[in-house]
Amino acid sequence: MRILVLSDIHANLAALEEVLADASSFDWGGRRGFDAIWSLGDIVGYGPYPNECIQRLEAESADHLRVAGNHDWAALGKLDIDDFNPEARKMVLWTQDKLDAHSLQYLQSLPSTPQERQKFTVTHASPRHPIWEYITNTRIARENFDFFDTPYCLVGHTHVPLLFRLALDTKTRRMSCTGHLPVADLDISLVGEHRLIINPGSVGQPRDNDARAAYLLLDTDQEVMRFRRIRYDIEMTQAAMRVADLPERLIARIAYGW
Repeated sequence: MRILVLSDIHANLAALEEVLADASSFDWGGRRGFDAIWSLGDIVGYGPYPNECIQRLEAESADHLRVAGNHDWAALGKLDIDDFNPEARKMVLWTQDKLDAHSLQYLQSLPSTPQERQKFTVTHASPRHPIWEYITNTRIARENFDFFDTPYCLVGHTHVPLLFRLALDTKTRRMSCTGHLPVADLDISLVGEHRLIINPGSVGQPRDNDARAAYLLLDTDQEVMRFRRIRYDIEMTQAAMRVADLPERLIARIAYGW
């Protein structure tokens, strides 16, 4: 099965459209397209097109697996937005005002608990705290390996592509956790005596100083994955944000990836 893994779209329709087009046309191992979409949450928030991004995902005929993110919950009033920074709070209120009845129903349907498919656990933030925890270093990653049973866990939330590996250290004979920023467009094997926490990065608001949209392709038959980065029309999204009078810092940051 070929799986398109998306996270943190954040109502950026131009980025989502480009990712879907790229994943559909990208020739990987002599095959194009994908069989399923796994969405790791935060479809809305920050960007100008919350309803349109939900509609665009629903328009895809591929099988869907999806979970809720913190901004999805915030838009439904399920989180105390006092914990958000001022710009994020403003965007939650703006998004709440813009969401139509169908989008609200869609967001309500998103599970907040980790979901399992084949060898993968799928969640937004972490298996330990699915809505909010940031897995940003090997200490936090190592602790989270104890909170899922599958070989692999897919997470988002940080907006940074990351790969954490838990394996036996042959020198110490103890389990060791390592982490790194994966290089785009290299095949990474899933075969081996290890467990992985995999973050595809953000479609709509990357934060690794690379403004290109980020996503992941999985091939479960070949047991391989590939991180992808693609350019999209950032100025189109920025123009829509200005028309909506969204915070200038949020408009600027998508051009720089911070």
